[in-house]
Amino acid sequence: MTRDHPLTTRGPEPAARFTESGSVADADAAAKESLDWLIARRDAHRFEVTRVPFAELGDWSVQPGTGNLTHRSGKFFTVEGLRVHADAGPVDTWDQPIIVQPEIGLLGFVVKEIDGVLHCLTQAKMEPGNPNLVQVSPTVQATRSNFTRVHRGSATRYLEYFKDPGRARVLVDVLQSEQGSWFLGKRNRNIVVEVPPDEDVPAHPDFRWMTVAELRELLHRDNTVNMDARTVLSCIPFARPTSAPRSGPGQEFRTALRRSMTAAEGALHPLPEVLSWFTERTARHELRTERIPLARVEGWHRDAWEVRHEQGRHFTVFGARVSAASREVSGWTQPLLAPCGTGIAALLVKNLGGVLHALVHARPEAGHVRGVELAPTVQCTPDNYRSLPAASRPRFLDVVLDAPAGRVRFDAIQSEEGGRFHHAECRYTIIEAGDDFPVAVPEDYRWLTLHQLASLLQHSHYLNVQARSLVACLHCLW
Repeated sequence: MTRDHPLTTRGPEPAARFTESGSVADADAAAKESLDWLIARRDAHRFEVTRVPFAELGDWSVQPGTGNLTHRSGKFFTVEGLRVHADAGPVDTWDQPIIVQPEIGLLGFVVKEIDGVLHCLTQAKMEPGNPNLVQVSPTVQATRSNFTRVHRGSATRYLEYFKDPGRARVLVDVLQSEQGSWFLGKRNRNIVVEVPPDEDVPAHPDFRWMTVAELRELLHRDNTVNMDARTVLSCIPFARPTSAPRSGPGQEFRTALRRSMTAAEGALHPLPEVLSWFTERTARHELRTERIPLARVEGWHRDAWEVRHEQGRHFTVFGARVSAASREVSGWTQPLLAPCGTGIAALLVKNLGGVLHALVHARPEAGHVRGVELAPTVQCTPDNYRSLPAASRPRFLDVVLDAPAGRVRFDAIQSEEGGRFHHAECRYTIIEAGDDFPVAVPEDYRWLTLHQLASLLQHSHYLNVQARSLVACLHCLW
């Protein structure tokens, strides 16, 4: 591991052990076993999600006057209205519903060395919005309301490893955002802690020890590794693998990707220049937001069952009744946000001087704490733009949609956070740009190496959640 790696301030050992974790064949076989386990855990419990009118949401109610959806405890989250004034994009002012959840959640992996290889304790977690209900999640995935047991349910398993000082060694600990178009100021603590090899940490039947190599293989499968696991994995500053990349098609790409993992190989833009550019873009974009009552949002219709956009675009909000035998509470009701259409999050990458660079976008989103975060090259729901003129379509969308199959390095359907969003699916794809794609790009875009992205991920509010998922996907391609 090179001395300029971000984790050297905490000791170089953990990142190297995460990277070197067995052969591809071994990881593939283990991933198939883990997939069988995931299916078995889904089949072992009874899960049911039923759509209900707002009046049947039990502990939730529509507030008189404002129309906001709130929980009787005042905890968890609310659904309110937001008015946005922007200086970029095809629309400069709009209203929308927004999820307001100011409390900071916890997304964390417990890791342990088993037979000389570092393993992550994963969970087969049911979320009501998951298309297949159960996906691989971190050891702990809980809001403050959950782990302080506002729901009066059972305790969160393994929480003590994150809450008791000295119980485990912290390897990663950083606050990161969630979807800036659907959440207002939402943040989670992304954390990885390591327990000693000789400490016995029994895995409950709904939990399983997996290597990062297994998780990388599972990421290639649709709707298997959930969003919360992906964001925590992205925050691990992996060391460059010491083994030779696999031979055959794509070897040049894999070699450039590995070189991209170290600062010693160089980058198109030095990191101080990148930070200055990001600060300038954040200061330049004027994005003003105003919380308003949900009853006053313009351009949206509401009835007894849902809140929906007048043109059937963007998303709807509806009520759900949930039964889940494996959760801390076996049944509850809640609002869910359901996107209209499948999204796309695409990262264009390019070999520049033998080092792979990713094209990121300094993208304003109304719900982000400081307005702008680095996003994928393309991040949108294409159906929302079909009726708009070509000039109003997201930049580079056609490049992504028309990319030849031979240049697609990663392509999988992944769902977003299933605790708040219903069947929110997105096509995550990584595409290697051809020689004819220009190095010179518009001012809101920059080419960054994987090492630079890893450096930024040691801090809060630089990469948005879609970009973090794609960083995790890049680590599938060594």
